[in-house]
Amino acid sequence: MPENEEIKQLLSGSYIHYFHCLRIVEILKRTEASTKNIFGRYSSQRMKDWQEIISQYEKDNTYLVELASLLVRNVNYEIPSLKKQISKCQQLQQEYSRKEEECQLTATETRERFYSSCKQYGITGVDVRQELLALVKDLPSQLDEIGTGAKGLLEAINLYQACVQFVCDSSTEQVVPLLRHMQAQGNTTIYEWRRGVKPTAVERPKMEEVKEVVDEEAECSAAGIDWGDGSDDTAQIMVMEAGSEAAEGVARGPDALTLLETPETRNQFIDELMELEIFLSQRIAETSEEADILSVSQFQLAPPILQDQNKEKLDAMVAAIQDLIGQLTSLRMQHLFMILASPRYVDRVTELLRQRLKQADLLLLKKELMVQKRQEALEEQANLEPKLDILVEKTRDLQKLIEADISKRYNGRPVNLMGASL
Repeated sequence: MPENEEIKQLLSGSYIHYFHCLRIVEILKRTEASTKNIFGRYSSQRMKDWQEIISQYEKDNTYLVELASLLVRNVNYEIPSLKKQISKCQQLQQEYSRKEEECQLTATETRERFYSSCKQYGITGVDVRQELLALVKDLPSQLDEIGTGAKGLLEAINLYQACVQFVCDSSTEQVVPLLRHMQAQGNTTIYEWRRGVKPTAVERPKMEEVKEVVDEEAECSAAGIDWGDGSDDTAQIMVMEAGSEAAEGVARGPDALTLLETPETRNQFIDELMELEIFLSQRIAETSEEADILSVSQFQLAPPILQDQNKEKLDAMVAAIQDLIGQLTSLRMQHLFMILASPRYVDRVTELLRQRLKQADLLLLKKELMVQKRQEALEEQANLEPKLDILVEKTRDLQKLIEADISKRYNGRPVNLMGASL
């Protein structure tokens, strides 16, 4: 073919139809003019070939059949297919966008749960394991402070004792004995509580160092867990094992632990606090109600400590007791007691918290994947839309060409092809 830009454009399409051939022949008439003889025929083989193509096309109106076939195929298959692909790309973008938002939201919620859990444990979450172990170091001083807080309960205990003795006709039974002991002596050793005297020496239970796992390659590959850098800054966990026979006056083994460190005495202390709280709450209810004649006459003989109480004093006593109970039964304190009792509990909590962080990180990675897929769907849509526009334009041209050709056959009467909207 001769070097001609229009011919290149005509031959560059995915298909060539009759009207393309007509246009090519028109161009060849100019480029092949020198091969035309006196009879009006062209000696150029190129021109002869294209004229033969047109002749074959026009035989039995074959070209019209082909154009109609192309038109039907474009309208029924090609254009709907491209539209369907574009619609799918749009749907995928919406779906990926929704998943992107879900991943971001869930990752944020998971990370917030992580920090909320850390707050309950009383740690920042920077180094979960080391922070949990470090909490145990401060536990004895915290328990001593709670024991000191019991010193302010003397009046409440005496009130309870006086009421029991009065109601039970001068009973000598001692109420809340452990609470009474701690009010007077503080958070003493089990030895002092049981024997009534302070030990001459205290030998705490053996301490077992909980060391960091340093074989990162073996542990991390097996469980995907980061156990830290294995530094020497380790915490110590008490192993509460039965001690051997101790010398007279020496607190050893479990006897060397304090009342609030030991589960049995700690639970007894909480029970006695609640017992005292219930008594005081009942007294508050009685003082708040209109006293009947029987109760008035009965308490006329009561000790002064029972008659001198008012609602404000009783409320203050109850508030002090509830504060002590709250300190000992808080979620953070429960975790500390479990850490104190079991080093493996630290491992479980550490792994649980790290899994939450890992889940949040995985969700963020999934979010980035959704962003990438949404961008890919957007790019595919951007590639398909121009193809659709070109195909629609060519199909409309086909429609016009067919309408014009048929119109010529009927003396130029208007012809309109009806069908699917483009």
